[in-house]
Order: sequence, then C-alpha cells, then structure tokens
Amino acid sequence: MSRRAQRWRRLAVVLALGLTGCAVGPDYRAPAPPTVAGYLPGPPRLPGAGASEPAQRMLPAAALPARWWSRFGSRRLDATVRLALRASPSLQQAQAVLLQARAAVDVARGGLAPQLDGQASIQRGSATSGAPAAWLYAAGPLVSYAPDAFAGARRLVEQRLAQAAEQGHQRDAARLALSGQVVAQAIDAAAAREQLRALAQVLDADQRGLDLVQLAWRAGRASRADWVSARSQLAADQALRAPLLQQLALANDALARLVGSTVASWRPPVFDLEDLHLPLALPLVVPSQLARARPDIAASASALHAASAAIGVAAADLYPRITLSAQWSAQSTSLGALFAGGTGWGVSALLSAPLWHGGALRAQRRVAEQAYAAQLALYRQTVLLAFNQIADVLQALAHDAQLLQAQQVALRSADEALRLQRQAYAAGAADLLQVLSAQRAFAQARLAYARVRAQRFADTAQWFTVMGAVPAS
Repeated sequence: MSRRAQRWRRLAVVLALGLTGCAVGPDYRAPAPPTVAGYLPGPPRLPGAGASEPAQRMLPAAALPARWWSRFGSRRLDATVRLALRASPSLQQAQAVLLQARAAVDVARGGLAPQLDGQASIQRGSATSGAPAAWLYAAGPLVSYAPDAFAGARRLVEQRLAQAAEQGHQRDAARLALSGQVVAQAIDAAAAREQLRALAQVLDADQRGLDLVQLAWRAGRASRADWVSARSQLAADQALRAPLLQQLALANDALARLVGSTVASWRPPVFDLEDLHLPLALPLVVPSQLARARPDIAASASALHAASAAIGVAAADLYPRITLSAQWSAQSTSLGALFAGGTGWGVSALLSAPLWHGGALRAQRRVAEQAYAAQLALYRQTVLLAFNQIADVLQALAHDAQLLQAQQVALRSADEALRLQRQAYAAGAADLLQVLSAQRAFAQARLAYARVRAQRFADTAQWFTVMGAVPAS
C-alpha cells in the first residue's frame, strides 16, 4: 500500500471515530448511601415531659411535611413563613442563579449541533497578471459541524447539567434554611415575651418586699443591711429586663429582614408561646435515605458529579478534533448583480491535534482529578456534619424533655410553698415578707420554666430542618 493510501486510510479512521464518538473520562457513580442503622448508638428515645407537657415520639420513615411549620398550629406563623418564601431577596438570588445554571446547559448543548453562519466578503485584485484590478463580492451560508469524537462536548453538557442540579438543591436548601430561621425567630420573640411576663411578677415581688423592709427598718424591726439587700435584689432583677427587651427587638428585626422588609416598613405579628402547639409526631428519615432528603447533601453530590464530568472535558482536550464544513457563495464583480452572477461552493474537513503545549493539557487533567478528590472529601464531610447535627438535635430533644420534667417539679414545689406561706400568713404564723419571698421564688421558677419550654419549641423546629423538610415551591 502506498504512503498516500495509508494517509487516507488513517484519515478515514479518525473521521469514523469522530462520527461515532468515544467517550473519555470517568463515568460518574453516586457515592453509596451510609450503611449505619441510626444516628446514635441506641434507638432514639424521647422521654415524657411531665403531666402538663405531652411526650414527643419519632415516626421512622414518615414522609416529611412540605409545610412543616404548620405543625405549630399558628396562623400568624404560617402567614409570616409564606411571606418570607415569597419576598426574601436571598431566595430571589438563589432562583436567579438556578436559571443562570440552566441557561448554561443550553449553551453547552448548542455545541453539539451543527452551526449555520452567514458570511460576506469584498476583495480587490486581479485574477491574472496584467489584468486590470476589480472588486469581487461574495456572500453565502457556511455550515460547520465538529463531531464530538471523544465526548468532550457531551461531558461539558453533563457537567453543566450537574451544576444546574446543584443550584436547584442549593435553592431548596435556602428555602429550608429560610423557613427554619423564620420559625426560630418567631419562637425567640415568643420566649422573650413569656419571660418578660414572668419577670414582671419577680419585679413586683421584689418591689413589695423592698417596701416592707423599708417600713420595718423605719419602725426599728429591720436593719439597714436588710434594706440594702432587698434593694440590691430589685436592681439585679431589673437588669434582666433590658436583655429580654433586646432579645425581642432582635427577633422582630430579624423577621423583618427575612421577609424582605425594613424594620421601619413592616411590623411582625405578636407571637406568644401559648399560641403555639408543640408538634408531637416527629418524622425520622432513616440514614440510607438522608442523602435524598437533605438538600445540602444532594447539592454536594451534584457538585461531585460536575467535578467528575470536568475530568472528561479535560481529557478530551488531549485528543484530536475534527471540524467538517460546507459553504456556498454567490460571487460577482458588481454588488448589484451579486446574486445574479456566478456561484461557488466547497467542503472541507479539518483535523487538529495537540502536539506540544508544555504539559499544560495533562496538567489540566490532573487539576480536574484533584478537584474531584477535594469535592469527594467535601461530600463526605457534608454527610458527617448532617449526621452530627441530627444526633445533636436528637439529644437536645431528649434533654429538653428531662429538663422540662425537673422544671415542672420545681414550679409545682414553688407553687405549693407559696400556698403554704399564704395559709400561714392568714393564720398569723408567718409575716408578709415570707409570703413575698415565696411569691418571688414561684415567679423565678415560672421564668425558668418559660425558658425551657421555649428551648423545646426551638429544638423541635430545628428537627424539621435537619431532617430536610424542604418547603414546596
């Protein structure tokens, strides 16, 4: 076989490969789901919270509610979360980024199709030596097509699709985080109001006690030290009011920001703990399904897919490329008679292959491979963080129930002590100062009870977010 025939044969092989395609780079395989059976060493147990507070229970493999905040039974809370999901700038940004990623998919897909362009040219010269110079006009279409010989363009589409999926999961994560923040701030505001009411009782008892000590001191039945001690106690308890007012103000300010408004233009609803109902049935996503429930894990998996496809994009740059083109043009020496004159056409096949780039192309593939390794480590870290968060909230819910039991005992004991002191005072066996002291102890127990109840509400709301209860779009 002659050398010319061998060259044509090699070109035919390359063209055949270009038309059929041979994908390079790894085919993505999603990481295996976790094999552990639970989030804690033993099964999750939520103890009862006492007679006046019902116990919560876990529902394994239960469906996650799309409007999980409605489980708290507050219309004001429902309306505030809906407003935030509709008007939050952070969600609008996430949606715009998602649409941008989807548009990038269309751009990548366009590289797989033939390209049609129009071209026009004007030249001045002579066709033969000694002939007078003349203008030559030409215009017509140009069709070009680059067969995806080694799937570089297809890997790019795969990468863009994975990136769009990642942004979709990021948007879901933003919706979940936003709903959780709104509920958390509403509970924080309700907790501040409940504690302010309990503190008002404490301050009332402090003031009445100080008045009685002052009267007794003037009558010679108490010392100045007693009066100073009572006044110091009142001042110390009064100092508790400003932080609670600040807690309420910060919660309301945060709610305004979350719904996309300023503090001056939007007034949040009044949230009270008594208006909220504690969800008792809590859905429990099993570990093997958590990767599909939590949007942050799903987003990390999509980023891993994109990193895998990027290896194929870099690998395809190491191989030859083929470009097929065909053109037709109308030609004339007169612009007015351009499409009435002669025509010309041509077809071509261009083969380009990288020969020497200083090692840059292979280095670029190594960059993509290490980016994939880094993303895989980040994915594993995301899964570990999710498991850790769930374990933390599980234990917090159990500890909340135990603490609530203890606080209920303390509250009942303080109530009983106050009742006995009032009976003793009515029988003349105790003075009013003892009654006021018992009343102050009861108010302080009520203040601590309000804190514990609010924490249980907050941890319950966090449970829905760590489970991945994404609000419906």
